[in-house]
Amino acid sequence: MKRVVVGLSGGVDSSVAAYMLQQQGYEVIGLFMKNWHDDTVTISNECPWLEDSNDALLVAEKLGIPFQTVDLSEEYKEKIVDYMFNEYEKGRTPNPDVLCNREIKFDVFMKIALSLGADYVATGHYCRKTEINVNGETVYQLKAGADTNKDQSYFLCQLSQEQLAKSLFPIGELTKPEVREIAAQMDLITADKKDSQGLCFIGKVRLPEFLQQKLQPKEGVIIQIDKNDPIYTIQKQDDLALEEALQAESQKMPYSPNMGKVVGKHQGAHYFTTGQRKGLNVGGTTDPLFIIATNVETNTIYTGLTSQHPGLFKKALKIENEELHWIRKDLALANGESVNYMVRIRYRQPLQRATLHQFENALYIAFDEPQSAITEGQFAAWYLKDELIGSGVIS
Repeated sequence: MKRVVVGLSGGVDSSVAAYMLQQQGYEVIGLFMKNWHDDTVTISNECPWLEDSNDALLVAEKLGIPFQTVDLSEEYKEKIVDYMFNEYEKGRTPNPDVLCNREIKFDVFMKIALSLGADYVATGHYCRKTEINVNGETVYQLKAGADTNKDQSYFLCQLSQEQLAKSLFPIGELTKPEVREIAAQMDLITADKKDSQGLCFIGKVRLPEFLQQKLQPKEGVIIQIDKNDPIYTIQKQDDLALEEALQAESQKMPYSPNMGKVVGKHQGAHYFTTGQRKGLNVGGTTDPLFIIATNVETNTIYTGLTSQHPGLFKKALKIENEELHWIRKDLALANGESVNYMVRIRYRQPLQRATLHQFENALYIAFDEPQSAITEGQFAAWYLKDELIGSGVIS
């Protein structure tokens, strides 16, 4: 009988994952991760971890499986929260959920599980794992969940072969309504529980307040750039080599304050992100304002009217080699190689057609259609049909 440790979060997905493993004949142990102590920045009662751990305990009791809580708040602070502060300070927008899976659930947590004699760690993610044989070696494939509406493979885009080897995703073949139905049949307390929102394990936080713990407010100006500004009609040079052309397509627009008009003030460029619409508190515009760029050095925010403003769109992005990750190492590109994949640059974005170009120091992704709000610090992930092949941090 193989032993599996399930990360019981107190939600319906992990509850049903534990039940299904039990049905499949595994010896199941439930483990709840406590990752956060500071309630001052969470929006009241939106992530009461006590309630979650209590629900997880009740599920474990109902299923008759051993249960314990592990406190990973120190590791979480160091690997996730400090990283987030660091990234925001640099003017990048991190994805804590992707990091939480790579650094906490499938690393720190997995090591604890294996130390308890577990063969596998299981989570309630909507994704699937399969294995194939490549040149006599077992290769694990990470595939999208059967419920296309809930597919969470993107959040696992940084996992390694070693991590996948020890992972199980019991609900990957199910849809959310099917999961809720199983929970209801089993009379699990989590059957009708709302899905958790917000940061992995912290819950809903007011981001500016959360960031203000470390990053000081600093007043700056909000500039509006006209959609007909000459910067958008600069002629492309035709004689550029491919790498130079991609470099030009993916780099930041060189905005400066004198190119537009001041429409408001903000409390720190590092609290804002490209594509953001809410929280600017600028009134009196004919259409909604969107952030098209931020500059943390000059503490300036650049905006444009409507979601179709040319400043929001780019045809390419760049990933530095050290921030490049192949789940399928056997498919990694060599210098000079190109390949067509489907790519997404944020969770729930429909997959987009693109070509990956690998050069000596970086990988470039060139999209067939210009993409809105390509954001530094976020993850781009590429797929072949429903299999996630690799990912990287947008630079």
